[in-house]
Amino acid sequence: MGMDFSTLRTLISRYCVGEENWVDSRTIYIGHKEPPPGTEAFIQQRFPDNRIVSSKYTFWNFIPKNMFEQFRRVANFYFLIIFLVQLIIDTPTSPITSGLPLFFVITVTAIKQGYEDWLRHKADNAVNQCPVHVVQHGKVVRKQSRKLRVGDVVFVKENETFPCDLILLSSSRDDGTCYVTTASLDGESSHKTYYAVQDTKAYNTEEEVDSIHATIECEQPQPDLYKFVGRINIYMDNEPVARPLGSENLLLRGATLKNTEHIYAVAIYTGMETKMALNYQSKSQKRSAVEKSMNAYLVVYLCILISKALINTALKYVWQADPNRDEPWYNERTETERQRHILIRAFTDFLAFMVLFNYIIPVSMYVTVEMQKFLGSYFIMWDDEMFDEELGERAVVNTSDLNEELGQVEYVFTDKTGTLTENNMEFIECCVDGHVYVPHAICNGQVMPGAASMDMIDTSPGPEAREHEELFFRALCLCHTVQVKEEETVDGIKHGIHQGKSTSFYISSSPDEVALVEGMKRLGFTYLRLKDSHMEILNREDEIERFELLEVLTFDSVRRRMSVIVRASTGELYLFCKGADSSIFPRVISGKVDQVRARVEHNAVEGLRTLCVAYRPLSPEQYQEVCHLLSGAKLALQDRDKRLAEAYDLIEKDLILLGATAVEDRLQEKAADTIESLHKAGMKVWVLTGDKMETAAATCYASKLFRRNTQILELTTKRTEEQSLHDVLFDLSRTVLRQHGGMTRDTFSGLSADCTDFGLIIDGATLSAVLRPGQEDSNSGNYKEIFLEICRNCSAVLCCRMAPLQKAQIVKLIKASKEHPITLAIGDGANDVSMILEAHVGIGIMGKEGRQAVRNSDYAIPKFKHLKKMLLVHGHYYYIRISELVQYFFYKNVCFIFPQFLYQFFCGFSQQPLYDTAYLTLYNISFTSLPILLYSLIEQHINMDILKKDPSLYRDIAKNSLLRWPIFIYWTILGVYDAVVMFFGAYFLFDNTTFTSKGQLMTTNTQMMFGNWTFGTLVFTVLVFTVTFKLALDTHYWTWINHFVIWGSLIFFVVFSLLWGGIIWPFLNYQRMYYVFMQMLSSGPAWLSIILLITASLLPDVVKKVIWRALWPTTTERIQCVRDKGFERALSYQSSDSLLDGVAVTEA
Repeated sequence: MGMDFSTLRTLISRYCVGEENWVDSRTIYIGHKEPPPGTEAFIQQRFPDNRIVSSKYTFWNFIPKNMFEQFRRVANFYFLIIFLVQLIIDTPTSPITSGLPLFFVITVTAIKQGYEDWLRHKADNAVNQCPVHVVQHGKVVRKQSRKLRVGDVVFVKENETFPCDLILLSSSRDDGTCYVTTASLDGESSHKTYYAVQDTKAYNTEEEVDSIHATIECEQPQPDLYKFVGRINIYMDNEPVARPLGSENLLLRGATLKNTEHIYAVAIYTGMETKMALNYQSKSQKRSAVEKSMNAYLVVYLCILISKALINTALKYVWQADPNRDEPWYNERTETERQRHILIRAFTDFLAFMVLFNYIIPVSMYVTVEMQKFLGSYFIMWDDEMFDEELGERAVVNTSDLNEELGQVEYVFTDKTGTLTENNMEFIECCVDGHVYVPHAICNGQVMPGAASMDMIDTSPGPEAREHEELFFRALCLCHTVQVKEEETVDGIKHGIHQGKSTSFYISSSPDEVALVEGMKRLGFTYLRLKDSHMEILNREDEIERFELLEVLTFDSVRRRMSVIVRASTGELYLFCKGADSSIFPRVISGKVDQVRARVEHNAVEGLRTLCVAYRPLSPEQYQEVCHLLSGAKLALQDRDKRLAEAYDLIEKDLILLGATAVEDRLQEKAADTIESLHKAGMKVWVLTGDKMETAAATCYASKLFRRNTQILELTTKRTEEQSLHDVLFDLSRTVLRQHGGMTRDTFSGLSADCTDFGLIIDGATLSAVLRPGQEDSNSGNYKEIFLEICRNCSAVLCCRMAPLQKAQIVKLIKASKEHPITLAIGDGANDVSMILEAHVGIGIMGKEGRQAVRNSDYAIPKFKHLKKMLLVHGHYYYIRISELVQYFFYKNVCFIFPQFLYQFFCGFSQQPLYDTAYLTLYNISFTSLPILLYSLIEQHINMDILKKDPSLYRDIAKNSLLRWPIFIYWTILGVYDAVVMFFGAYFLFDNTTFTSKGQLMTTNTQMMFGNWTFGTLVFTVLVFTVTFKLALDTHYWTWINHFVIWGSLIFFVVFSLLWGGIIWPFLNYQRMYYVFMQMLSSGPAWLSIILLITASLLPDVVKKVIWRALWPTTTERIQCVRDKGFERALSYQSSDSLLDGVAVTEA
């Protein structure tokens, strides 16, 4: 909300003050010092504090805001109106009958939502109160993070996270640089270099930093992580020196300081204005598909209710039109009420009928649903299979409102780094001239697989081959941009290569490079350091070799290779080049290309990341030419990148192939199995990552998102530079539609074997172009539709180089497409928060990248593999349970109220209730509520082991299939049928006067003993037993708890009725039920009629089920039949969501 006001304020100031006075920038005074007199005016601006807020309510707005949200629900609002009507006019039932259940619902829901928000407050406080170090008056003092202000100079130590957005002033490193990982922001765990302001980098103590006199002018906060424009004015002898500031000087909140002892930096954006906070989506109330169905059904029932009331009101006045008939005497209408205008009387009667029939709208359903969700969520938290011993963490439920949505997911959007992968690269093997070398090292406590069958170094053939092999190892030790850190402490995770006493480890912007250099170390060639432009390596004979580093031709994603030019101590010049096979093989003129290519293809099939290595000896003349080319390109002011690319192209040619390497980006345990299961369950999996395209594509192959036969379609910047976006989109669209014969594949069909699988790769820049609304009225409006059409026909999509908000845009785009699929987003970093909040269901992973994703998610799990059980088991069960709960509630309320409607035809439409007030109030609250609540908590229609083994069962419940209109109509018709049987069955039994008392036929006199309350009680008794037995017939999973609750509620009904009618209660003015229940049970035919009517009510449903299962069984029903025949005895239903372990089980 704060952002809206600031936008409004800027607009007002822009138009009131005039454009020329409006400035879209802020001025920050470092250390809150005024500028020297006469330089510029000192205007202290107001900025927010450093508080982060993810909670929804405050102490003051909780009640009004929560009440508003709750009364937005159709049922709650409706019951409030009914309650007010009962208070205002004379109605047949007491206001307590509506008020009490409503009060109960509102209170339970408010407590639950208040508790969940309190947990969010707690998490926020933990972040806002963590200590930060600030320089004040030449000393470092500790402050709470929330008290940090714009302009404060902050002191940050190694491995600490930046508390807000900062401009780097100075660093403990001599060159004024610092290394930072931004994993929690953009998913990249590599070390990035940031630079201090040139004029302040020498200030290294608190006193020196405190003496800096400067102001910073910069843009107002905006969410782009990679953009920043500003300038710093440093006052030296009162003369300002201006220096430019860019994104290379800006340290973002959430990033972590690495490989640098400490830094001093000044706060420029704090709290909700930091780039990380601006990339958060606002937290809105998520509603599940089931809740939407419930609201739609409620509207239908509301229409039924209004039509019932209208019919009865009309018929009442038709009936009373006969002069012999009038308002019944027992309604006790006064003369003034009789003399009122007919419209007022009709309206009052209409409201009275509405109140009489209002129980058809089940308010207690909402309470039961709330309790079911709240209690059911504990099964996820208690699940031992979702406990991770390494982290010591269990699954966490932040929002229990969406449990059943876990069973409806159609699209899964997942982050890559830290979600699918462990973010741990490992060197697997290298191949030199066709000979394969595996480091004879033990990795993770296991001997490398396949090591025995491969050529080891000791058996490498021939002297010439040995020379080539050593050249290959040297090439990998020299061709990289790795830094060496030699220290005892190892950064959080064990990077280290232990050798002797000292521990050194490598850090680089690319984890692949680290893995290669570590691999070489295990093969006997150790890269030591880069010192004074000389690279030092330790060879196999423990001799140190020195190479002078002359040029680095840096890696870029278009060339897909990098090179170095070095001079050996003997004076020989070499160009070493490594890169993707596609960019190295065409430039090779000699070497064993076929053998190496075969090995590269073999490794690629295994899902390993491969690189080829080649070299070229240079003569001094050639080197001079190279220097000339490079210096010319580097000094160019225009088209520098293009000229450098041309120079690199001329230099990297005529190479001699040495070999290739294979590195594995360790996928998380069972990540590939989980993705395969999700595919089989009919879900489409999209990977959204901030990472490079090549890296991401390799992971997608390894995790079986793309298969070997998947045809990859590219929609990337590289392609749109060659063709226009319009042409590329239409090409892809034609390719996809030609394959599918012009028909789009059903969105939910998952993978089909008979047609080509397509996989789409798109990058952030192209996505922006696709989503950009057309400037002029052109075809660009259709781009979105064409893009969606292509995506629908792809079994998997990879989006790389995504900014956090773009991830959310993608999710939003799919959500808004015409099928309105249910989406799930899963990620582990702050860069995933936007998509987690945007998706229908957001899941956070408790990874190495902080806890932002977990705090903002609906559910949190320790590892990606737990998603399989979360959706296929828990999601499936929750959906089955809640859909039965919803349909059953509507059914039992139709059974309950329809006899009341029919009864009006037999009592002159006098609004006479059929049931006693106690029965009206307690029917939904106690007689029939516990069995369905318990069913909705522990029902398991299929054993959970089968659900895990056969993911295709998830498709049986897809697209809200159990809450579709045909099924809803069937339940409603069943309810009407049962009501008709109960009412007319009891009516005809009464009519024939066959009731006997003490074995005698009833006489006319004694018939009075069986009046309207006896009739109502007979109908009510049949009703309670019928709806309870119906639930018992639907239960597949019996435990002692089910038996206790189902038979217990029936016994409670009987005991309550005996007590209610058997004792004279002093607090009642009149007791119309006195002795009625006992009188009814003392009659033999009453017992017989109860049994007959229950059987007649339940029979059609049983017959329908038997026929349907025999002729058109679903996959689920087939498995149930197999189980019932005894094939699955071994599984014997022992899991039961951890709650019922050890409970004796009997099968239905």
